[in-house]
Amino acid sequence: MSKKPSIGTLCVHAGYASGKGQPRQMPIVQSTTFKYETSDQMARLFDLEDAGYFYTRLANPTNDMVAARIATLEGGVAGMLTSSGQAANFYACFNIANAGDHIVSATSIYGGTFNLLGTSMAKMGIEVTFVDQDASEEEIAKAFRPNTKLLFGETVSNPGIAVLDVEKFARIAHSHGVPLIIDNTFATPVNYRPIEHGADIVTHSTTKYMDGHGVSVGGAIVDSGNFDWEAHADKFPGLCTPDESYHGLTYTKKFGKLAYITKATSQLMRDFGSIQSPQNAFYLNLGLQSLHVRMARHCESAKKVAEWLRTHPMVSWVNQSDLCGVLAFGLKGGRDFAIKFMDALRIVTIETHVADCYTCILHPASHTHRQMSDEQLLEAGVAPDLVRLSIGLEDADDIIYDIDQAIKTAQAE
Repeated sequence: MSKKPSIGTLCVHAGYASGKGQPRQMPIVQSTTFKYETSDQMARLFDLEDAGYFYTRLANPTNDMVAARIATLEGGVAGMLTSSGQAANFYACFNIANAGDHIVSATSIYGGTFNLLGTSMAKMGIEVTFVDQDASEEEIAKAFRPNTKLLFGETVSNPGIAVLDVEKFARIAHSHGVPLIIDNTFATPVNYRPIEHGADIVTHSTTKYMDGHGVSVGGAIVDSGNFDWEAHADKFPGLCTPDESYHGLTYTKKFGKLAYITKATSQLMRDFGSIQSPQNAFYLNLGLQSLHVRMARHCESAKKVAEWLRTHPMVSWVNQSDLCGVLAFGLKGGRDFAIKFMDALRIVTIETHVADCYTCILHPASHTHRQMSDEQLLEAGVAPDLVRLSIGLEDADDIIYDIDQAIKTAQAE
């Protein structure tokens, strides 16, 4: 009986195996197009009759190998890369929810995703109802309508660090005949695999921990292959009825468990083109190879910093989860004090980014969420005094020293 590889081994090996005389590292196929010998060969690719490559906007070997690695890590049947995490969340939802449809989402999600669902997709005729993820199953169920197509949430919310009960959300979604889509960016499959707890589709901003070095923007979607689209065919005509743009092909009948990702690639990527570049996919792959090692260090240091913050008289509260290296805390003294504190930091950097090798900090109310009112901030789980701290790979004691000196400097002003 063969042993199933551990998550660390999969980080290094999944998705690509070199043969004799082939590159040890996953190659970068930096080409827009691919050559064929006959017109019929190309025609069969365009009709989805054959698998292969003909234009990188739709698919590229480097991207597919990296997507396969991420899908294996998450325990899914297939994956696809996108140009960003926002593109991944948009494609994941728009693949099954169109004009006239409805989405239910947790309120405690990244501000950009909140705006995507509540503002941009609303302009496309897709309504969203935001719910308190900690409410009872009965209360959340009231938000569902006959035209609801999915339930959305984040494993660990950005920036509030609220941990979602994925199993509860899965029960609610499935009881209404819709899939559960989970953004697993912060936890990563190293620390949590939502599919094992009932999620149907998983998304990532690969820009964060998966890349881990702040060099390439990207996103990913992984399908579990577990949701029975045909059992709810009336809700998902895009997957279960003929697609006239492909000569009447029906995705569920033609591709089975690969229907969802095939449709996302052949329709959405074809028409919107938010492809991740092969060069960025190569950088992402390098990050994936060390993901299991880095996540252990991020989380260990974050726990140590959180324990120190809880003892500091200028800190009013701390939210920290062992699932990620990002934590949130409240700093006494108001917005002005928070600004003085951040300006006094020397190792910790003020930046929009999060979840990479550098320790970085952000005051969402002043930066990423500044377009939101105080009422909207609280609704999204973002307290006005919330400071988001992403712990990098520096020594934890040096991070603590820098925070301490910055607080003292701010108090002295």
